[in-house]
Amino acid sequence: MESKQRKWVAGTPPLAPQLFFLFHCSGCGHPLVERLVCEVIGELDIAGRTVNVSGAGCSSGFFIRAVDTDGFMGPHGRAADIATAMKRVHPDNIVYTVQGDGDCIAIGAEGFLNAAGRAEKITVIMVNNANYGTTGGQMAPTSLMGQVTSTTPGGRTVNQGFPMHVAELAASIKGCAYSARGAVNSPSNYKRTKKFVKTALQKQMNNLGFSFVEILSMCPSVWHLTPAESLKFISDKMIPEFPLGEFKNVDIL
Repeated sequence: MESKQRKWVAGTPPLAPQLFFLFHCSGCGHPLVERLVCEVIGELDIAGRTVNVSGAGCSSGFFIRAVDTDGFMGPHGRAADIATAMKRVHPDNIVYTVQGDGDCIAIGAEGFLNAAGRAEKITVIMVNNANYGTTGGQMAPTSLMGQVTSTTPGGRTVNQGFPMHVAELAASIKGCAYSARGAVNSPSNYKRTKKFVKTALQKQMNNLGFSFVEILSMCPSVWHLTPAESLKFISDKMIPEFPLGEFKNVDIL
């Protein structure tokens, strides 16, 4: 009988510890982002030279424990700055950040925008759950108009400003080689987002400029919704405001 070679096709990714799903609230989208990144790093066969830099928030300390590569947790908002230093000192490494929307485009906006402007050869992954999930659900730069948060109990109004469209903003910066927005609220969106992350890391592997992927993610605990309702909230509320797709994909800056 002809022998058949077995290969992994489903289940916990080889680069992920078995219990990494236990770090998060029920229905949270972060474990799906962690799984997605583990799969991409494994498929690109770059685990031995990959470094994850995390900021503060749900995407920070949890992510370091969730992905079996080198990692560093920096101060709130400073992930892009730290990743820049790491990449310049070790240019052969693949350096990426995983940051929440507040960590990336509120307190971390200076580091993020200037890294993109300098065409730093790093990849930033921003998880957008439209609030500050770790600290009690305050309004974030990405909170939707009318969204009720702990700091906008009557819903976000013009007085609090408008949601930041970060993927489009990154695409407008000349030093950015790739910018995309995905989501993890459905199997089809998960697969599409996985392609975005893989392309972003490949841009870095090809020694091009800054690359960025925004990922819409569920936050049932702070949204005060069930996990199923949270999936619908992304499809009905978030995606109309934050359309999915690639916003920039170039090979020459």
